[in-house]
Amino acid sequence: MLDQTHTALSAPQPYRRPVGITKGPGETTHEYTFVSRDDEQVLKNGEYVYYELADPDLAGVNGRAAPVRRVLGRILKRIPLQLYPDTFLGEPEIPPGDVAAMVGYNTRTNELFELHVAIMGYYDAPTGSFINPWIPPQSCKQIYLADNQMLAEILSRKQDKESGSATIGSLLTRAPQAVPIVLSVKDMVSTHLAIIASTGAGKSYLASVIIEELMQPHNKACVLIIDPHGEYGTLDQIANAPQFSEPGEGHTGYRAQIKVYKPEEVKVRISTLNMGDMRALLPEMTEKQQYLLSRALRKVNETKRGTTWGVADLKLAIKAVSRQKNDEDSDGADDSSTVHALTWRVEQRFEHSFTFDETQHLDLPEIFKPGQCTVLQLNEIDERDQQVIVATLLRRLNLARMNTERGKVHSGEAYLPYPVFVLLEEAHHFAPSGTEVVSTAILKQVLAEGRKFGIGVALISQRPGKLDADVLSQCQTQCIMRIVNEIDQKSVAAAIEGVGRDLLDNLPALSKGQVIVAGAGVNTPVICRVRQRYTKHGGESKDAPDMWRKYFSADTQESRRRSEAPLNGNRGFNLMR
Repeated sequence: MLDQTHTALSAPQPYRRPVGITKGPGETTHEYTFVSRDDEQVLKNGEYVYYELADPDLAGVNGRAAPVRRVLGRILKRIPLQLYPDTFLGEPEIPPGDVAAMVGYNTRTNELFELHVAIMGYYDAPTGSFINPWIPPQSCKQIYLADNQMLAEILSRKQDKESGSATIGSLLTRAPQAVPIVLSVKDMVSTHLAIIASTGAGKSYLASVIIEELMQPHNKACVLIIDPHGEYGTLDQIANAPQFSEPGEGHTGYRAQIKVYKPEEVKVRISTLNMGDMRALLPEMTEKQQYLLSRALRKVNETKRGTTWGVADLKLAIKAVSRQKNDEDSDGADDSSTVHALTWRVEQRFEHSFTFDETQHLDLPEIFKPGQCTVLQLNEIDERDQQVIVATLLRRLNLARMNTERGKVHSGEAYLPYPVFVLLEEAHHFAPSGTEVVSTAILKQVLAEGRKFGIGVALISQRPGKLDADVLSQCQTQCIMRIVNEIDQKSVAAAIEGVGRDLLDNLPALSKGQVIVAGAGVNTPVICRVRQRYTKHGGESKDAPDMWRKYFSADTQESRRRSEAPLNGNRGFNLMR
């Protein structure tokens, strides 16, 4: 192992031109400064540079000299040390360079900058991490600009199109596609993902890019999308796009499948509801009603012993437990009015619902399949009902994966022998800050324990300040896009570890489609430009002025005139005849 490491570190490198010279330590132990003219204007904030450091720990191994490490760093800021004299800038019509030439001023010294660099460390391939040398470089050491190949190999845990990779874009400080930013799908799924951004910053677009990567042949993932606004329906184009298939002999080929459930197709079987779900669906119940309903639920579940039951069974159970309670009470209290009110509410809530059904529900093996992305569109469903749908689905999923992993089930609708990835849009509706809804507890449980059973979760929110902090902190891979609201910025900084303050300071300045990626999915935090989607985006804002203009276009007016005209031959009714 030492020989291999030594050989890799000592391999001859192509000629590199230094871009600056170290000046001294920076403001902290893990910073340094260097001086550069930066004639080519390549030393941007956030850019990567390195210096070389001999590793004394490996000196003398097999009689060889100490290998050289490349200690990578990220530029934090640049401060001008020397600029053109102010008098050269007094005439806007005359370029300062022309003034300098006339007076014999040396233009090569016209601009000089001090650049502050945060030390990241040298990359250690066996551990896949950066090791900090814990000492800043000596003064007068040459500083080099990290080349594209070096950054592509060490910033991301995976390489483009490698098995288990998700290429979401390229490094912002370099030319498009020059340095791919690639997430490790294994780390992202096992430690959960958070995508945080203000409205219009491109969070749904980024989420769709990640889904596209997961559905390609090098991943063949099992994905479920909870879509409260109906934005992900255009992913059905995946089924016919060439990027999502690979040839094979007989039945060995692959083509990604997309299954979209419309709101009226999303069903929850009533017998899967628990008391917490009932409290959410029947708010403002009295204490007596809650007591009777909880006992009735327990009774009907014991009576049916795992088989399905419906509203009629629940109403009978309510009446039965009421009679039993009356027999047990010594004061002979009459609960008939409570029973009547409760059974009426249960009947009104469930008998006319298109979501809650006595027999139908979402079959787990149908919605969770490797190579399939399932989209549950909830855009026409009440928010409280959405929370119950998510709660029941996560409970069933968690139990199925748990029992499958423990060998308790080997077939049937509760048998799921493969990991799954659940993407939850508008996550702050399902785990709000400062209060608890019916979906909060099971979501926290899945985030805390799902790694053991192969359940990965992606949370997407435009208001991190309204998202439960414990839930957000469980996501160890973070994609943070433009955030302008100061409260949301503080929430992100408090809940997310591993992102430097210097990167978070860039949040308001990020443009649409630019994202800070940090955490378990990459080797180090980076700023990335999101790649273009293969499928059409479904979450774009409406162009109101364009739609208003089209209303008065000739074609639209002609179509409207025809649709509003009376049918041919219809002379109407002559009421005077």
